[in-house]
Amino acid sequence: METSISGLQAKLKKLEKTHICNNYFPTNRGNLLVSGFWLNNFGGRHLSTAEPTHPPPPQAPTSPPPPLSFNPSFVTQVVTLLQTTDTNDWTSNTTLHKLLFLSPQSLSPLSLLRITRGLGSTAKALQFFHYIRTTSPSPPDPLPLSSTFQAIFELASREQPESATKLYELFTSSRDQSIPLSINSATLLIQFFGRAGMVEKSLIVYEELDPDRRNIHKSECPPNERTMDIVLAGLLKRNWSGRRVSEEEIVGLVLKLGEHCVFPNNVWLSQLITRLCRSGKSNKAWEFLHDVRRLGGSVEAASCNALLTGLGREHDYVRMNMLLKEMKEQKIQPDVVTFGILINYLCKLRRVDEALEVFKKMRGNENDEISVEPDVVHYNTLIDGLCKVGRQEEGLGLLEQMKSRHESAPNIVTYNCLIDGFCKAGEIERSHELLDQMYKEGLMPNVITLNTLVDGMCKHGRINSAMDFLNQMRQKGLKTNAITYTVLISAFCNANNIDKAMALFDEMLKTGCSPIAIVYYCLISGLSQAGKVDDASSVASMMKKVGFGLDIVSYNVLISGFCRKNRLEKAYEMLKDLEEAGVKPDSVTYNTLISYFSETGDFRTAHTLMRRMVKDGLVPTVVTYGTLIHAYCLVGNLDEAMKIFTDMSSASRVSPNTVIYNNLIDSLCKNKKVEVALSLMDDMKAKGVKPNTNTYNAMFKGLQEINWLEKALRLMDQMTEQACNPNYITMEVLTDWLSAVNATEKLRNFVQGYEVSTSIA
Repeated sequence: METSISGLQAKLKKLEKTHICNNYFPTNRGNLLVSGFWLNNFGGRHLSTAEPTHPPPPQAPTSPPPPLSFNPSFVTQVVTLLQTTDTNDWTSNTTLHKLLFLSPQSLSPLSLLRITRGLGSTAKALQFFHYIRTTSPSPPDPLPLSSTFQAIFELASREQPESATKLYELFTSSRDQSIPLSINSATLLIQFFGRAGMVEKSLIVYEELDPDRRNIHKSECPPNERTMDIVLAGLLKRNWSGRRVSEEEIVGLVLKLGEHCVFPNNVWLSQLITRLCRSGKSNKAWEFLHDVRRLGGSVEAASCNALLTGLGREHDYVRMNMLLKEMKEQKIQPDVVTFGILINYLCKLRRVDEALEVFKKMRGNENDEISVEPDVVHYNTLIDGLCKVGRQEEGLGLLEQMKSRHESAPNIVTYNCLIDGFCKAGEIERSHELLDQMYKEGLMPNVITLNTLVDGMCKHGRINSAMDFLNQMRQKGLKTNAITYTVLISAFCNANNIDKAMALFDEMLKTGCSPIAIVYYCLISGLSQAGKVDDASSVASMMKKVGFGLDIVSYNVLISGFCRKNRLEKAYEMLKDLEEAGVKPDSVTYNTLISYFSETGDFRTAHTLMRRMVKDGLVPTVVTYGTLIHAYCLVGNLDEAMKIFTDMSSASRVSPNTVIYNNLIDSLCKNKKVEVALSLMDDMKAKGVKPNTNTYNAMFKGLQEINWLEKALRLMDQMTEQACNPNYITMEVLTDWLSAVNATEKLRNFVQGYEVSTSIA
């Protein structure tokens, strides 16, 4: 059975080519075929505001005019005789035989239609049909038999309104017996099958019609607006039951209808464009809108707004401006939503000056054709945009403008944007002034106001003030939420006040406020950093019980905490839990474990983990190599340390940093391999790695051990050239050494920034 848009296009094409008399098969019946397609293929429901559970039997169509005169008393007499006589005795009943076969009006189509209807049941109607066919002295005319079967279809549709299958069996039976299908029978069957979602059956019935009856008056029946409504309702408002229709197919079908001057209204058009844009197909949406316009369809501001939203989401301001220009040329008046979209996306990109220009154009002047009155949303969007780029004073200017315009008076959102701007700038007092101003204007702060001020104070080191402010606001009846607690718990964790953070967490639970995931993350990190790794593990368990999953950062924090406590079994337990939860270990996970095993001297396991890291698709970082090099240097295995250094520089192409060079230089100097250490300094210069004070201190110590003063003086000059300031270790080493060789003047010049690498007298 066809379930694709191409199938529907074929049906529409068939409908376009069909010439049907409007009295018998007008366009709306063609639409019934289309509607049936959606019901059958997409599991949708009939487009009715009050739809019964089962498709109701359609009303019998009006009978065609009788070819002979019609006598109601004759029909009544025959029906009575048929009802009172056993069906097995119909053949032997001479009175019945005379009435039906010897009367001039007996076998007229209308008489047989009325008689068959009067029998009241499908079973008796079928028996009557067979009686007529087998008992008639001469072969009956096909037309009266068609009327008989029409009545049979009507009775069957009423007896079993939910059984379209039974009705189709009757249709098949009539076709097998070569009974021609009347227009009214076809209409009844198509209606019934269409409402039951059996669109293919409807098409079979239609094909069964005599071609002459399909083309009675040669009047055109093209698709109309109702066709478009049925198609788009099926596509855009239905559950697909597993079937998938692409946006390209939808657009292709709509444009196909557009070629026949049938277009979606602006609501449908806007929905289609929105759907395309949300699927990342703004290019297709652009083409679609212009194709509809090219074919002669009506395009209004709402449809353009839908496209502007999609283009804004992709930051495509070139085409946004093009569309605005086209709107002006085509006299499509931008509305308040149009300007709101532009201002919103410009502010999101921090292009506030351009947003202000749009705002200015929006208000227009006496000579402008465009003049849209801004509302409070436009002002709030601009104020928020200004505050986010640190221009809160200009935001205050807009606030004053709003106060002078009754229709766009500032609201709580306006003040919350300004309070947030001043809090981020560290001007907490100005934020409190705005809060007082809110109260004076009769605006009550909400929980967003509270959270903004609490967050601002915490981020600027005023945690105690934030707690005092929170208590004051509580006394005024303002309730807290999960964000309030999250801000405070995070602040106390960062301040290493874990006890206060846990007290707030307990309070949060007692008040019935459900913690969000970030609260647990903050506590896990804070407790681990404070060395309370068991408490952190308990919080992680609590987190999983309430339905949250740990992220890789939390697992890494716990693994690191257990490694620092030398509790390898718990670290492995966390690693196993991580893998079972479907979270992939990252470079930090491996580096943490490699560092632990390197520091404990288990280099075999460290290298095994490094190979597993590569197998998992992760590239060893400078931290990975640095950890191993540092560990080998600590145990005095310089050969292995230099081997790893060479490998990272050549095979792995990871550039060593200053820390790695310092570890190697320090170890080499301690082992009196000063020349190798000096060669590493040259390597640093070649690779653009800048030495620091620790680098020079290590070299000075190594050079002192072998009393290589000339080289030390050159390094002192190099240190001065690179503006690398000596520290107390530098001065301690050089003072002791230069004093011993009567070169304190050199040290004085070095401190003053003069050159010292001249020969000593």
